[in-house]
Amino acid sequence: MIETQSLLEVRDLRVAFRTAAGLVQAVDGVSFALSPGSVLGIVGESGCGKSVTALAVMGLRRSGRNTLCSGSVRFRGRDLLQMPERELRDVRGRELAMIFQDPMTCLNPVQRIGSQIAEMLALHTELPKSAIRKRSIELLREVGIPNAAARVDDYPHQFSGGMRQRVMIAMALACDPSILLADEPTTALDVTIQAQIVDLLDRLRDVHGSAIILITHDLGVVADIADEILVMYAGRAVEQGRKRDVFSNPQHPYTWGLLASIPRVDQPRPRRLPSIAGAPPSLIDLPGGCAFRPRCGHAFERCGEEPPLAARDGRADHLDRCWLPADEKGRLRASTQATAIGAEASA
Repeated sequence: MIETQSLLEVRDLRVAFRTAAGLVQAVDGVSFALSPGSVLGIVGESGCGKSVTALAVMGLRRSGRNTLCSGSVRFRGRDLLQMPERELRDVRGRELAMIFQDPMTCLNPVQRIGSQIAEMLALHTELPKSAIRKRSIELLREVGIPNAAARVDDYPHQFSGGMRQRVMIAMALACDPSILLADEPTTALDVTIQAQIVDLLDRLRDVHGSAIILITHDLGVVADIADEILVMYAGRAVEQGRKRDVFSNPQHPYTWGLLASIPRVDQPRPRRLPSIAGAPPSLIDLPGGCAFRPRCGHAFERCGEEPPLAARDGRADHLDRCWLPADEKGRLRASTQATAIGAEASA
C-alpha cells in the first residue's frame, strides 16, 4: 500500500539486534507509506516491534556493532538509512520529530522546561534569544499548559504526567515538523487525559499540517484519529488497511483478539475483559509458519507455512497475513465475538 505521492515511504524495513542469546529480529520486513497530513496507527502488544520501527524511521536504529538494519526509509525521496549522520541530524527535529514513550525519563530533571524547549529551537532555527523564549511560551500555551509564561521556568517534577506529555508534544512541534512520531503518548495516563492528548494531536495535525505515526497497543486510541492502521505481531505486519476496513472487516485472528479486548458500550459490563490466550513468541526463535499459530484457535495444516502479506478480501488496499479463506473469516470472526460476549456474561 505504498503511494507514489507519499511524504514517507518505508520499504521492507528489517532491524535485528545481536545478543548473547542470539539474533533478535525485532522488525521483519515492514512496509508502509505516509501522506502529508495523514495519520498512521501502528498497533500491537508490547514487544511486537512498534517502537523499534519508529526509532529506525528516526535514524536512531541504523546498522552498527550490535544492530543490523536494512530496507529503505525514504523521506522526500532521500533514504534516511543511507544519509550521513551530520545531514540526518538536520532532518531529525526539524522535519521529523518524536514524542517518546515516557516523558519523565526523557525530560532532563535538572533543567527548566523552557530551557529544554529553547535548546531545540536554538539548534534548528535562527531565532534570537528573546524570540526563542517567546516561542517557547507560545508552544506551551498551544498544547494547553495553563499560565505558560510562569510555568516555562518550572522543572519537570513540578508537572503532572499529563502536563509532562504536553511538554514533550510542545518540544516535538517546536520546528513545525512534517512528520510527528508519537510513541504511546497516552501510556500511564488516566482515560480522561488520554482523550485530551489524542484530541490535542488531532487538533495540532489540522493546525500544523503534520503527518503523524501514532504507536499504541490499544486499538481504541487510534479509533478517532487514524486514517490507516498497521497491526504488528512478532516484528511483522499481520494486517494493514484503512481504519474503516480494519474495524468493520478485520481479516486476521490477532486483530480480532485486539478488538475483542476493547470494552463495548452496547454490551453488558463484563467482570473480566477477554484476552488473547498465550504470550507473544521469542523474537530469537520464532515458530515455523505463521507466528501467531500457537495462540490461534483457528489454525489448520497450512498455517505451518508462512503466509505472505496480501489482499484476500477483494480490496487491494486491505492486506493481511492469514491463510483462512475470506468467506470463512466472517463466520469465524462472528463466532469469536459471540464466544467473547458469552464469556463476559458468565464471568
